[in-house]
Amino acid sequence: MTSPPIPTTLDDVPAAVEAALGVFFDRAVPVAVDIDPQFGAAGEVLRDFVLQGGKRVRPTFAYAGWLAGSSCSTRDPATPADPDAADALRVAASLELVQACALIHDDIIDRSDTRRGHATVHREFERRHRVDRWAGQPDHHGVSAAILLGDLALAWADDMVHGHHPGTDALDVPAPRPLPAPVGRVWSAMRTEVLGGQYLDIVNEAGGDESIDAAYRVMEFKTAAYTVARPLELGATLACASPALIGDLRSVGHDLGIAFQLRDDLLGVFGDPERTGKPSGDDLIAGKRTALLAVGLARAAAQGGDRADRLRDAVGRALTDDEVRTARAILTDVGAVEEIERQISGLLGSALETLARADLSATVRAELDGFAHRIAHRTT
Repeated sequence: MTSPPIPTTLDDVPAAVEAALGVFFDRAVPVAVDIDPQFGAAGEVLRDFVLQGGKRVRPTFAYAGWLAGSSCSTRDPATPADPDAADALRVAASLELVQACALIHDDIIDRSDTRRGHATVHREFERRHRVDRWAGQPDHHGVSAAILLGDLALAWADDMVHGHHPGTDALDVPAPRPLPAPVGRVWSAMRTEVLGGQYLDIVNEAGGDESIDAAYRVMEFKTAAYTVARPLELGATLACASPALIGDLRSVGHDLGIAFQLRDDLLGVFGDPERTGKPSGDDLIAGKRTALLAVGLARAAAQGGDRADRLRDAVGRALTDDEVRTARAILTDVGAVEEIERQISGLLGSALETLARADLSATVRAELDGFAHRIAHRTT
């Protein structure tokens, strides 16, 4: 079986990750088929979901951490330098399986019908239940199947990060190198943090916490740590980077991770459905307690009038196009959009300042600078 190409630049990472995931699924799905053809069909749904698109942000940051750690002038002697670029790609690609778990479960929580322009996984299983005229409730079956598929994605993420492809015995391929203990600790912390952030998110929604502090607390763990900070640290630790560089990358990751989520908040209300693959005003309809909403409610309340109540009324229910436009106008008029844009610019500037002084090669620094700008100013 052909090995996936090794990226030489960050622009190469998404295609290399796709190839690595394809190799993994080519081995994993037949194992599911051997258990039962129905389970094999579910494995194919997971494969198609993972490979149908996505920005591959987390793997790109993980590989960026590897490149950064490999380029620094001082390495950590406490970590053995056995892993190579192929290991870095495998670890980076495994993050997409964690992300698949998060997205599948998030779509259930948010009752979303579409993802990237396609039916969400639970809706796809609901559709199959109806087509096959099975017993029971199609919607409950869809949710149940999607929960299990998300769990499978997380289990396969652990297999992949450790180099254990399902269906591969000792005679097929060389035994994988064990993941260094420091890398395993970062991986473990990341998984716990993202689940903690997701849990805080649903608690905030259920409890109606409108505070800005609560919204940022969720971002710290659900997005900043999981999307940027931990992937950077994961790759850098694998490359035996110095503690000083890892500290700088954590700082960069925190700033860019918050900026990434703030941009996501704006896209969740103002994004073009043709580009985002989600309905207009999706975050409002889903009742997400975002930083944009928290800032908007706080400013509307401070300015007086009924705009805070009108904005609050637009959260957590189906909205007409006119109602979405009204909510957007309130967020803009009270200055919430301008404030979020100001914070994104400040966070990007802080990240770039840290990169400028970090122990990096000029090439890696330039690549990270460029990727940071794309993350902060993305439109999808």
